[in-house]
Order: sequence, then C-alpha cells, then structure tokens
Amino acid sequence: KMNLNNYAVIMAGGIGSRFWPHSRIHHPKQFLDILNTGKTLLQETYQRFLPICAPENIFIVTNEDYVELVHAQIPNLQPDQLLIEPTRRNTAPCVAYACQKIACKNPQANIIVSPSDHRIFNEDQFRNIVTKAFDFVSNHDCLVTLGIRPTRPDTGYGYIQYVESDTSFAKKVKTFTEKPSLEIAQAFIQSGEFLWNSGIFIWNFSAIKKAFDRYLPEVSILFKDAAQNLYTPKEKDFIETVYAQITNISLDYAIMEKSDNVYVIPSDFGWSDVGTWASVYELHDKDYLGNAVNGKQVKIYSGSNNMIVAPKNKLVVIDGLENYCVIDTADVLMIIPKNKEQE
Repeated sequence: KMNLNNYAVIMAGGIGSRFWPHSRIHHPKQFLDILNTGKTLLQETYQRFLPICAPENIFIVTNEDYVELVHAQIPNLQPDQLLIEPTRRNTAPCVAYACQKIACKNPQANIIVSPSDHRIFNEDQFRNIVTKAFDFVSNHDCLVTLGIRPTRPDTGYGYIQYVESDTSFAKKVKTFTEKPSLEIAQAFIQSGEFLWNSGIFIWNFSAIKKAFDRYLPEVSILFKDAAQNLYTPKEKDFIETVYAQITNISLDYAIMEKSDNVYVIPSDFGWSDVGTWASVYELHDKDYLGNAVNGKQVKIYSGSNNMIVAPKNKLVVIDGLENYCVIDTADVLMIIPKNKEQE
C-alpha cells in the first residue's frame, strides 16, 4: 500500500531557453507536448508520481507567470499544492520553500524533488527505484540523487563520481563535476566510475533541514517563521519577503557538492532531459529517411535526418535538406543545421 509519508515536488518554473522559438518565456517547454505524445512534459511528470505518492502529496513549484498554465494542465491540483515563486532564484530557494511547506504538514516526510521537463521511458523501473530510495532515506540520514549510466561523453550534463567498491543499493558520492570538456567527459566514461546527474533528489525532511542549517544558514533563517505563515492567508506576503532577500543559488552547488552524506543510486530507466532539439530528434519517431516530424501537413521530398516542427494547420514542403532543424511557430521560423543549435 502507498506510504503517506512520501511526497513529490515538481519544479516547473524554468523558461526553457534552449527550445527557442518553440519555448518562450510565456509558454516554456514543460508546458509543451514536444514529443507529440498527447501529453505535455509537466503532465507526464505529474502522472509518473501518482502510483507512488498520494495525489494530495504532490506539490508543484512554479513562477507567478505560469499559474494559469499549471491549473489548465493539472486541473485537480488544490491551491495549497501549487507553490508560487515571486521571482526566479534557482533551485536551492525553491527546494527550501517546498520542503518547509511539506514539513508543516508532516515533519516525517520523505521527499523526492524532480524537474518537470524530463522524459523517462521505463516508468515502472523509475518507480521501483524511487520506492526503494524512499525506504532508504527514511532509515538513513543522507541526501540521495539518481545518477544515470552515461551512454555517450556528453558535455552538457553534470557528472557524479561514486565509490565503486560500495556494494549497497545507494553508493557514496566522491565528487560532482559540472559540464566537463569533451576530453574529460571521455575519460569519465572510460573509468566507469561516473554517472550523469539527473537533477532528481530524494531525502527525508530532517536530513535536508540539517543540510540547509549547515551550508545555507541564511536561507534557514529566512524560513524560521514558516510554520506561522505557510497554509495561511499570510503565505504570499511571507514568501515575497523571503524571496526579496534570498540567495540565488543552485542546490547542487550550495548543498550537494559540499555535504559529506550524499549518495547516488545508479539508474537505468531510459532518461533524457529533453534539453535540446537534437535530444528531441533522438527521442522522436522517425520516417525511413530519418526525419522526425511534429506537424500534420509536412511533405518531405528528398530530405533526410531532419527535425521538423510545424503548426498543425500549416502546409510545409521541404526538399533537399539534410541534418537540419526546421522549427516553425506562429511568429518565428528557425532553420539551422542540427549541429549548430547549441550556438
């Protein structure tokens, strides 16, 4: 049966800049159906947690600009389950707010924190690992992250090195490395000791509270009156005051890289951060010439290995293009070689 101490926090406040022009500040990628599955990335993420967390235990953190989008896409979310950040302050403040809010209801909470815009293909395997991780953090004073076995020397991801001799389910972390050069990424993969950092975290509230008290005491102090303000009409003003003073810093940098009780679970559940058009191309269904098409009326004559996104009602005719991204929206058309998109 479902453990009512298990909670999920979905971070849905990002602006998805690498998906321009499809993803805009007013409608970023977590609210789009980028892979043509019939569900947006946020909807997929929310549904992924329903079998392991009670619906009332799933919280979404987002920016003021996206409140209506979240309610439109997750209509059964209660007002108290939507945490609204007045400004973007990176992941540490967002995690502090969400964990404090959950702890007001349940100080024994085990909490998973997940981005809203990742794709996971083997959801049963994902839930199996998360269930075991919840069990692990409820019995150990530690911070856990899910590490993905790397399939290529990608320079766009963070890497986690772990103690290979550790035979337990969760391995002790040695080092974190942000976005290495290609040579270093190749060396990491050859060594077999490194995993990609998925940005998915699991812990018990007491462990994350200790970590904030120790490594970000200024954030802990700002939230010291949380219990009197959260779940009351004063919450909005309280959070605005907190966010006006809070440090803009990532959780990885502020806490995970400094703590000595961090563990990683090597995971294989078909993960992609859907970070770029090239990664969407990798994940998308393709025709026999390798074209990935998201659009109802796209006609390709002699073209191969292209990523094409077009509005449903627009006829798009392509001839003679190879290895291109063609991204068409109502007001912007972008045509670039696939290998140039990072620029």
